[in-house]
Amino acid sequence: MAAAPQRQARVKLRIATWNMHAGVGLDGRFAPARIARVLEELDADIVALQEFGSRRAFDMLARLEQAAGARGIAMPTFSKFGCDFGNVVLSRLPVLASACIDLACDRREPRNAVDLVVDAGAAGRLRVVATHLGLGRAERESQLTRLDAVLGEAGREPTVLLGDFNAWRSRALARFEAAFGRARAPATFPSPFPLAALDRILVAPAAVLLALDVHRSRIARIASDHLPLVATLDIGNSPSNRPSVAW
Repeated sequence: MAAAPQRQARVKLRIATWNMHAGVGLDGRFAPARIARVLEELDADIVALQEFGSRRAFDMLARLEQAAGARGIAMPTFSKFGCDFGNVVLSRLPVLASACIDLACDRREPRNAVDLVVDAGAAGRLRVVATHLGLGRAERESQLTRLDAVLGEAGREPTVLLGDFNAWRSRALARFEAAFGRARAPATFPSPFPLAALDRILVAPAAVLLALDVHRSRIARIASDHLPLVATLDIGNSPSNRPSVAW
């Protein structure tokens, strides 16, 4: 009898986050093909997209899934004129579980987070929480408190917290340093001449993060007002080579 096939090892991963500005570039054009081109350049296993916007008679999600070679998990925050707007995560890895974390605050634009557990092969499971936080300081503090509580409810696998945090200073994220280490924060906004580190990728355990880089291609500089942020992970770097995060 033939032996059962061994589970394919998958340790090193590319994870990206990008505020895609609803597909509208700095030239004011709605250009899905340009967004798709940037996704092809990123060639990431998982991409968190903020300000994902659909348009009537055009399936934006299907177009971006094709470009990324990934399945899209959409968590809209609101709909306008019958079109959805919000967060999407594109994953090439099998999604084992998904949930929406409600981060809405009274009298503010609705916000949420996409909470996924994916199968990273022989390296085990990876939790990915992708979000787009609010513009107000008190609003962000409330949302970060909620995320802190939700992450503390589980945390037995390597975890990535990423997205557009809308925070010009890193002090707002200090509560996560025990699990994620001190946040590295290259500037991603505005895309032509980045000055502010609005977009973040935090990884726990910290040793899992190998590299953190801003994607600065010519087309990325005009496709959105944010540049993509890309992390390289080695899940095998977690303690004892097994998923374990202490919050």
